[in-house]
Amino acid sequence: MDTLFFITIFLVFLALTFDFLNGFHDAANSIATVVSTRVLHPKFAVFWAAFFNFIAFLFLGTHVAKTIGKGIINVSLVKDEIHLIIFATLIGASFWNIFTWYFGLPVSSSHALIGGLIGSAIAKVGFDALVWEGIIKTAVFIVLSPIIGFILGVINAIFIYNIFARVAPYKVDSLFRKGQLISAALYSLGHGGNDAQKTMGIIMALIFVDKQTEVSLWIVLSCHTAIALGTLFGGWRIVKTMGQRVTKLRPVDGFCAETSAATSLFFSTFLGIPVSTTHTITGAIMGVGSTRRFSAVKWGVAGKIIWAWILTIPIAAMVSWGTYEVTKFVLFKIF
Repeated sequence: MDTLFFITIFLVFLALTFDFLNGFHDAANSIATVVSTRVLHPKFAVFWAAFFNFIAFLFLGTHVAKTIGKGIINVSLVKDEIHLIIFATLIGASFWNIFTWYFGLPVSSSHALIGGLIGSAIAKVGFDALVWEGIIKTAVFIVLSPIIGFILGVINAIFIYNIFARVAPYKVDSLFRKGQLISAALYSLGHGGNDAQKTMGIIMALIFVDKQTEVSLWIVLSCHTAIALGTLFGGWRIVKTMGQRVTKLRPVDGFCAETSAATSLFFSTFLGIPVSTTHTITGAIMGVGSTRRFSAVKWGVAGKIIWAWILTIPIAAMVSWGTYEVTKFVLFKIF
């Protein structure tokens, strides 16, 4: 077997490692509300979320994978160095994931991956390698996804609060403790369906380059397995930020936030748009919290999160660009 085959195997493993980190980093998105409201113990919550992460492909298809594989950079322009491009992309995205996990910031693994692709492609070809239509669509949803989550959170919360306004609080609490099991499952389906597909797109670009083909079943299963395993290990630093520091949540609040975020994720996944599950659930939590009183949301914490969102693509792109340049220089010296 030639060297290129082993390099490809290594990069597939690296991509699945990123997928694992994605699940690890974003586990908080899936379980923060259900844990912070004490509906489920953290150990049970991660198993619940991981299961629905894994089976998401049965419901949501692979539209997002095709966007990542073809719609961010022009693969045909970089195919002679596709292995180096993918390596630099994954290093840039993984660096930002680990860095923000350490500081407990719920940022987008998706946008870190897109930033990595952009940085490595620019290093190779320049701005001509970028597919602006896909990048602009993604950039628009960086802004829209938390706004949509926020608006849906407000609407759902007002609707539910009014319906149950005259019901005894303990009955409401009991009902939505059960309801949160459903809403958490729906959100985890949306999370797995949108996020696992981004790694599928990377592997498809690596193996098939610019050939037109459907996403292979082994790629689908391996990506969903990796993200589910990452969720099992959980990102507990971010759980605290999402479930406690942004706003205090009750079971009814968690239900409203999760169903709002899930609705947004299902819609964008069917359209093939690689949105941030992190941005969506954070916006929904803020929206639900603001309906009780505006000051219920800790806007200082929210501000730090938003800054991390803004910096995600540029920093991941810079790390990816630097990785590409350094790796190519080292390879040139060796060979």
